[in-house]
Amino acid sequence: MKVKYECASCMLRQSREAIENSVEDFDKRMAITLEVLDFMHENFKKDTNSNKLGTDLHRMIMELTGNDDPYKLYREEGNNLAKRLIPSVTRIIDMNPTLESYVKIAVCGNIIDFGALKQDTDMEKLIREKINEKLIINDVDKLDEDLKKANKILYLADNGGEIVFDKLLIEKIKEDYDLEIILALKESPILNDAIVSDAYDLGLDKYATIISTGTNSVGVVKDYISDELTDLLDNVDLVISKGMGNFEGLTEMDIKTTIYYLLNSKCNVISSQIGVDLGSSICYRM
Repeated sequence: MKVKYECASCMLRQSREAIENSVEDFDKRMAITLEVLDFMHENFKKDTNSNKLGTDLHRMIMELTGNDDPYKLYREEGNNLAKRLIPSVTRIIDMNPTLESYVKIAVCGNIIDFGALKQDTDMEKLIREKINEKLIINDVDKLDEDLKKANKILYLADNGGEIVFDKLLIEKIKEDYDLEIILALKESPILNDAIVSDAYDLGLDKYATIISTGTNSVGVVKDYISDELTDLLDNVDLVISKGMGNFEGLTEMDIKTTIYYLLNSKCNVISSQIGVDLGSSICYRM
C-alpha cells in the first residue's frame, strides 16, 4: 500500500509515543523528534510503500533512543488482556463452534493494536463491543472450501495479545482440516507486534511450525523478510494474513497464492482501499 496524506500524522503520533516510551529526558526527546521530522521530510513521498517507511522510521527511533523494544509493556499488556478475555470468548465459541465464530474472534483480537490506536485506548471495552458484531466482508465459506483442499498453509501473525485469540483459530484449523500450518512471527520487537517467543510461550508449537519472518518489519516488507518466508508465500496452498501491516506489505508484492486478510480496519486509508467503513471487521479473500 502506498502512503496517503493521513499517514503522516499517524506516523508522527507513533513516533512521539515510541520516543516517550524510551526516553525521559526532554532535551533528548526534542533532539530525536527533530531527527524524525528530518526523516519524514526526506522520505515521506507520494507512492512510497507505507509499511516499509514505517519500519525504517521505527528502526531509526530505536537506534537513536537505545531502546530496542519501546512497546514491550504494551505487548505484555495485550497478552494479559487477551488472557483475561478468554473465558468470555470461549463461552461465545461454545454456543456456536463454527469456523466463522473462530474467525470472528481472531479478527476481534486485531483490535489489540497500540500502534494503530492511541496507547490510552480502552482495548478491552472495544473488544467487548465488537465481539458479537458481524463480519462486514465475510468470505469464511470460501476459506472453509480452500482449507479442505489445502495441505500446507502460512499464517502471518500480527500483534501481541491478538495472538492469544489466533491460537484458538489455529487449533480449530489443525483439528478440523488436519493440514500443515506454518506460523510466522517477527524475529525481534517492533511496535507491539507478536514475536517468536510469544508463540512458544503460548504453546503454539503444538499446532504449527513456528518460524521467524527474518526481521522486525511493520508487517511484511518485501525487501526485509527472509528468503524462507518469500518462498513460502509463493509455495503454500493459501495464506492467512492478520492485521493491517501485513495487508500494507502483501498488497505491494506479486503473490500468486490465495490470501485471506483477517483484520479490523482501524485506519481511514486501509478502510477506503478495501471499501469498508472505519472499524469494520473482515475476512477478505484476495
